Amino acid sequence: MLEFAEITECLLAHRLVPAGPIPTTNDPDGFYPYESFCETSRRPVLKNYRMVSIENDQVRVKVCPDLGGRVCSIFLKESAVETVFFPHIIRPVRILPRQSFTGGGIELSFPISHTPVQIAPVLYEVTRDQERIYVSCGERELRFGMNWTVEYSLGERDAFLTQRTTFFNPDRDAHPWMSWSNAGVHAQPDTEFHFPEGPVLVHARDVRIIDWKTEGPRRQADVHRMTGFFWKRPNCGAFGVFTPSLRAGLYHVADPLRVPGIKLWSDGIGRDERWVSQYTLDGQQCLEIQAGPLVDQSVKEVLQPGQLRHYIEFWIPSETPRDIRAIPLPRPSLRELDKVPLFGWARSEEVRDWLSLASAKESGETSQIPKAPNIDSNCWAVSGIADLGDALSFAALSTAGSERDRWLFQLGAWFAGRGETSAALEVLARSGDDRARALSGRLWLVNKRDADAAANCFRAIESEAIALHPQVVIERDKALAALGSGTLDERGRWLNAVSALDDEWLVERRANWLIDCGNSQAAFDLLRSTHFQLVHQRYERTRLWRQVESSLGLEPVEYPSWLGEDDLADFGAYRDLPAV
Repeated sequence: MLEFAEITECLLAHRLVPAGPIPTTNDPDGFYPYESFCETSRRPVLKNYRMVSIENDQVRVKVCPDLGGRVCSIFLKESAVETVFFPHIIRPVRILPRQSFTGGGIELSFPISHTPVQIAPVLYEVTRDQERIYVSCGERELRFGMNWTVEYSLGERDAFLTQRTTFFNPDRDAHPWMSWSNAGVHAQPDTEFHFPEGPVLVHARDVRIIDWKTEGPRRQADVHRMTGFFWKRPNCGAFGVFTPSLRAGLYHVADPLRVPGIKLWSDGIGRDERWVSQYTLDGQQCLEIQAGPLVDQSVKEVLQPGQLRHYIEFWIPSETPRDIRAIPLPRPSLRELDKVPLFGWARSEEVRDWLSLASAKESGETSQIPKAPNIDSNCWAVSGIADLGDALSFAALSTAGSERDRWLFQLGAWFAGRGETSAALEVLARSGDDRARALSGRLWLVNKRDADAAANCFRAIESEAIALHPQVVIERDKALAALGSGTLDERGRWLNAVSALDDEWLVERRANWLIDCGNSQAAFDLLRSTHFQLVHQRYERTRLWRQVESSLGLEPVEYPSWLGEDDLADFGAYRDLPAV
């Protein structure tokens, strides 16, 4: 018997500290126009999350629209076995694209890996027909304005969860994208890897190709560091893991012509387990099995104007190990594709003012122009609203004083977010908003390679609060450092002005300054004594440490783990996508 219920669950959740007032455009640690985060609170709070439960006689599935449409449970009812890892705490950690990753469940990512809304609410609807219950989650994403929907469905006799994913580009321009379905499962030393034979790209300290049959690990205990495995030419379309000690397994199967991507990610046993523990409540371990329409995560594709793309995959829970070559591809009777909803903007607070402004521009009514977001609001003009530039120009022309300055700042941020750097700098130069000066400084340094112009932008900031915000201090120091040794005293004054702040990102810049001052021993002491939060695929601290080692004549440490950075080789299109 098919049933569904919409419920609320209270979970522990850790609050996040925003990175700062400078928009995330051209920031390697951000994804415009989404806000990024730099720190997670130590103590959680209580927070309610919407859940949708669907079940038949064999399986119960829970989906959480408030966590980006994540599947939180695939539960085998007769054997009372949970086959998906879900930590029952929302404890975000420093992993791109927003430095707010939390593991577990099944996450659908788009238009970048991982999804920028994995801890944000998206829209959803539950429908049913005579044969199936469908839970559809999705939104119109803010970066490019493309639609994505993930549809989970269950039939009365299904012993598997069907996932159908749809992407649509309503814009007049083509946009880049990538997507992976990422399932977190329990990881014990005896967790077995059931994957196809064939050549596999291994992403660890280096990138190499192995033959899975002869060289691949067979279980979690065989992996001793964080490693990603991508299948190049698998000899079957099914894969999964099984943990004998838990009597639980999860398998995946799809048409390899539509879903060729297969990935296994494990942090292994030993030194890298803390990278999982950091987002759990009690240190349980999790590994990830992933699938997607692209071959690996170094690849992006382009969705053309008006193009719709979809694919289907299946998640199979099991209380016994399965022979992946004997797993058939299910062929359930699904509703027509045009019945899958394409959702609009999901979070009104992110788009409400921009849509009101566009409406005011359309009517020509200046009295309908909303107030520009204030200085304490990290709300930046949505690059995915294609015609917003004209509306922002209209607002700037129709207002005066500080209100005009705020609209010009937003227009400049919108141009920058869409890759139009020269236009952004021209507009930002006309704004008296200090955030415009800070963003200009980043653009001059990162895009134009003009450190002098960048430094002058930061020097023009008038507000003491903005000038001393850690994010601004950091960006200023990068610009001043690029000018050479003549700015050492100026850099020191700014860094000393915030020396009492316990901020690990400021520590990086202070260590850089100490090295440039010729005081590598002080930089060594600072880097060695700071307790850093872990941050994935970012290597600034390691770079500084190598400089210190060289300057002091120290024997290089193979892996300075105390810096809180991993030691993965550079691989994958994990950082910001190209501009629209």
